[in-house]
Amino acid sequence: MSAVTEAAPVRTPQPRGGIGRSVRDSLVVAKRNLIRMLRIPEVVIFGLIQPIMFVVLFTYVFGGSITIPGAAPGNAQAYREFLMAGIFAQTVTFATAGAGAGIADDMHKGLIDRFRSLPMSRGAVLTGRTLADLVQTALTLVVLAVVALIIGWRAHENLAKVLVGFALLLLLGYAFSWIGALIGLTVRTPEAATSGGLIWLFPLTFISNAFVPVNGMPAFLQYIAEWNPFSATVQAARDLFGNSIAGRPVSVTGAWPMEHPVWASIIWSLLIIALFRTLAVRKYRSATA
Repeated sequence: MSAVTEAAPVRTPQPRGGIGRSVRDSLVVAKRNLIRMLRIPEVVIFGLIQPIMFVVLFTYVFGGSITIPGAAPGNAQAYREFLMAGIFAQTVTFATAGAGAGIADDMHKGLIDRFRSLPMSRGAVLTGRTLADLVQTALTLVVLAVVALIIGWRAHENLAKVLVGFALLLLLGYAFSWIGALIGLTVRTPEAATSGGLIWLFPLTFISNAFVPVNGMPAFLQYIAEWNPFSATVQAARDLFGNSIAGRPVSVTGAWPMEHPVWASIIWSLLIIALFRTLAVRKYRSATA
């Protein structure tokens, strides 16, 4: 007589829902990228040096030469407060080049192909990378704000408005990181991604209200500058920091983004995220190393 032993049924884990799985996978990839950043601290350090140099150079080289409408000629403090929102915005957008170079490097090393072979959400690799870049950008903004306070920049609104201003800056940086992701997936080398990530950023940031008043530009550039998504976030940050000149019109062309900069900043950033995330994920699905 033999005893028959029945094996206990093996329960297979139920897969997570689409959104839950995507969030979990994205956080795992973000953690991986943050650990890599900690292991290569010179990347973070060099990322801090450039915006600090811009702050010092623009403040002390141009600060006494540029007159802000509504302020006394040669008022360095007025220009300092005018400038800082532009420097903050430039810092978060210039992180785009690093995001593109990082993804291009992963592509070049075949890491993206290994991720593609895993049972994970398709968009998680890119979302995780952009979230890690967002954390690094936030840390850079904190250090830059401390430097700005040291050289004399001051915010004149309450803490809640100041935090909203920095949140809009980070939202713009996150939106632009998706442009960097698309560039990184499109080019063949990290060097090309760095160049491709910067070549369009310079006209975008300089044909704006970031560093000089728009009223000194030719008429056609005034329209371009005031409809520039970058300019909307800069003006929104200025208003929320209390760095705008009281009683002065913020627009010389009557552009809607300058009259409603906070809403314009949010709308522009969300549109950029929706468009370029869709394009980047589609490119990722079809990309080959």
